[in-house]
This record gives sequence, structure tokens and C-alpha cells, in this order.
Amino acid sequence: MVVIGSMRCSRWMTNNGVGIGSKQQDLGAVLVVIVEVVIVVVVLVVKVVVVVVVVVVVVVVVVVVVVVVAVVVVVSSSRRTAAAAVVQIVVVVVVVVVVVVVVVEVVVVVVVIVVNVVVEIVAIVVVVVASVVVVIVVVVVIIVVVKLVVVVAIVEILVVVVVVVVVVVVVVRV
Repeated sequence: MVVIGSMRCSRWMTNNGVGIGSKQQDLGAVLVVIVEVVIVVVVLVVKVVVVVVVVVVVVVVVVVVVVVVAVVVVVSSSRRTAAAAVVQIVVVVVVVVVVVVVVVEVVVVVVVIVVNVVVEIVAIVVVVVASVVVVIVVVVVIIVVVKLVVVVAIVEILVVVVVVVVVVVVVVRV
């Protein structure tokens, strides 16, 4: 975890004399850990919100599809017409769900990156005031964390794009 890495970094600084005798530098090391904890908590909260939103959307869509399919089957005069209508409804629903998931995922990625950058900038400003030595450590941690967040975001977007492509291919073939 990022937090454990930050604690190890703080311990290394203290063991190697970086923080000895300097309360500002110790404060900077503690601040690095606090910043990483805040980032992890924000990312987890955003992910939970995304899961809840996606589950609610999927449940609502499934209920609507069931009701519409039932109405189409009852109203339809032939089985062939009903089957075609049901296939069209299912295709539209799948596309809507995929679009909602893509939009939510992109919003999550943007929010996570923005929060990450803002928290890190605030940490840099506070640490710069406290100590120059700790700034080097914080900058290294920032680079690592931001790169990890961006890589995770890119992977999530690629997964969603692959799902969309698969759904589109299936829909086109149907």
C-alpha cells in the first residue's frame, strides 16, 4: 500500500538522521503519511459511490426491461413480433447500461486524479514551508502516486472501452 511505503519512508528518514533534531522535518514526514491516507480514503469512497450508482442504474434498467417486455408480449399479436421487440429492447438497454458505466467511470477517474493532485499540491506547499529536505521525498512520493493513479485510470478506461467494443460487435451481429 502507498501508506505503508510512506511510513517506511518516514522511518528511513528518521533512521538516517534526516528528521533528528528537526521538528519541522518530522512534521513533513508525518504529513506525507497523512496525505497518502487521505488519498486512499478518497479513492475508496469514490469507488464505493461508483459501485452503488452502477448497481442502482442496472437494477432500474432491469426492472424497466422486464415491465416493457411483459407489455410487449401481452400486447403483441404474434410471437415473431414480440421476439423482435424484446431483442431490440435488450440491445437498447445493454447500450444504455454500458454508456452509463463508461460515463461514471470517466467521472470517477477525473475526480480521483483531481483530488490526488490538489491534495498533493497542498502537501507540497505545507512541506515547503516546513523543510527543504522533506520536499525531495514528498516530490518522489507524489510522482509515484500520481503515476499509479493515472495507470489505474487508464487501465479502467481501457477495460470499459473493450466492454463497449464487445457489446457493439454483439449488437451489430444481432
